[in-house]
Amino acid sequence: QVDVGDIIKVKQIFDETVAGTIMSEDLSAHGEAVQIQGEHTSDNVKLFLMALACGFAAVAQFALASDFPKNRLWLGVCCASYFCISGILQLIMTFIDKDCVIMTKPLTDPDAIKLVKKGGNKEMNKYGIRVRSVFPRFSEFYTVILEFQGKAPPSEFVTETWSVGQFFDVDGLFDEEGMTIEVEKLYQRFEAGKYDNPNGEGGSKVKKSSKKNK
Repeated sequence: QVDVGDIIKVKQIFDETVAGTIMSEDLSAHGEAVQIQGEHTSDNVKLFLMALACGFAAVAQFALASDFPKNRLWLGVCCASYFCISGILQLIMTFIDKDCVIMTKPLTDPDAIKLVKKGGNKEMNKYGIRVRSVFPRFSEFYTVILEFQGKAPPSEFVTETWSVGQFFDVDGLFDEEGMTIEVEKLYQRFEAGKYDNPNGEGGSKVKKSSKKNK
């Protein structure tokens, strides 16, 4: 249960559900024969940088601060390093990650590649999937976009927009199963190569249905 007026919490719940669905074993229209693997390289780089920044902060706090001003040079180096690394992390999240929820690896299993290519998508063995989400401030509409990761823009994509009221009732109870079903449908449309038009023609319509108070 959540306060639907808390857009940060609502987006967190939506994003976690989307990521969990994308990594589920029965996501594909072909069943467990097609398994999507997460791409965690970017996350690992950010974790390393965070650990490194914390290491500099710990050294400055516990090893050098007690001897100030004798160790002021090394203390300054540690503090400067901490702020520089923190700045790099912020730049990564702002300009590289942006609105990304999760990234996946290209398909590598030969049988899975054959099934997906037969179904209509010819490039999932070349590129992973970048899953993005958009939830504007003061808006009731949440959007998910699936596109190829690493492909030169403009990449083919599919998108769907839902109203918060479709998955939350007036008491703030979340319909996780309903959200999971919708994300599975969106992925399967991408898997089948049924992309949306970049100009918005033929794309998905906003779903505004809301739950009734029980």
